[in-house]
Amino acid sequence: MPLNTEQGRVAEQAAAWIISLTGDEAAGRAEARAGFEAWQQADPRHAAAALRMQALLGQLDAFDGRPARAALAASRRPAGKGSTASATWTAAAISALAVALLVGAVALGLPAWKPAVLLADVRTGVGEWQTRVLADGSSITLSGGSAVDQQFTANRRVLKLLQGAVLVDVARDPDRPFLVQTEEGSIRALGTRFVVERGAGGTDLAMLESKTEARAADSLAPATVVAAGEKVRITAGGVGRISAVDPHSVADAWRDHQLVVQNRPLAEVLDALARQRGGVIKYDKRQIAAMRVSAVLPLDDSERALQLLLDSFPTLRIRSYTRYVVVVDAPPP
Repeated sequence: MPLNTEQGRVAEQAAAWIISLTGDEAAGRAEARAGFEAWQQADPRHAAAALRMQALLGQLDAFDGRPARAALAASRRPAGKGSTASATWTAAAISALAVALLVGAVALGLPAWKPAVLLADVRTGVGEWQTRVLADGSSITLSGGSAVDQQFTANRRVLKLLQGAVLVDVARDPDRPFLVQTEEGSIRALGTRFVVERGAGGTDLAMLESKTEARAADSLAPATVVAAGEKVRITAGGVGRISAVDPHSVADAWRDHQLVVQNRPLAEVLDALARQRGGVIKYDKRQIAAMRVSAVLPLDDSERALQLLLDSFPTLRIRSYTRYVVVVDAPPP
């Protein structure tokens, strides 16, 4: 699993250090521990990567433990003697750990191997909500399974939403525009409050106060001004049609950890619920393609939310295979 970005290289280094801590010889482990500490202190990104790698391994152990232990066991079996063999088994060990993390993350419903998410400046776990005040006085609230990076300079403030959803309350600073960026586009604000959510193939913007300018990443069209009480979907090719949204309902939903949807595809709703529970929700996209949802669903009780969906769609079938795997389909009668 190649990791070509700088964050990916740091993640690989963290994996290599963690593997080195599991050696059979006490002296070797002590030397590795000292080197690991020095590596973490050399760069804040190193320390963050190590913490997130160890946290993810802990979650895998809590779930089952076998994938992580198998990888570490493999790492302690050199292919042979000599530097070439040592390099071979070390590379194999890192690959084994990466595979274990991928398998375990899928089983837990965590993000797969996404270095940018694992090393994000702010990241929430499954079902975890977090509010943070930024250096400029702005505040952000992340729902479960979300991740953002910050890039604040003397000229501008940039928040990159890598995954999930964020409620942004921007501190006014006319000299430094505030932007939220995703793969699909960007949102420029000066003193405003809004929600940005990344969904399948697009970014959804809902304005609560003031206004913003929304731009698509691959479009030369002028920015679209979105005012309070309005929402749009941004895709790589353009900004969609503006429609109405109730700002008070959206604010109340974030306060109460609710998902408020109006005429949204069922698949998108299931994806949003999956970020709030330990495990995965798998669905047959073709069978549920025509189903659209208008509802208020409790994000802190995904089982209740699934039952409400079942009540709304009599043809829907929801099956649980352990508490970690839910399968949703709509078989023909």
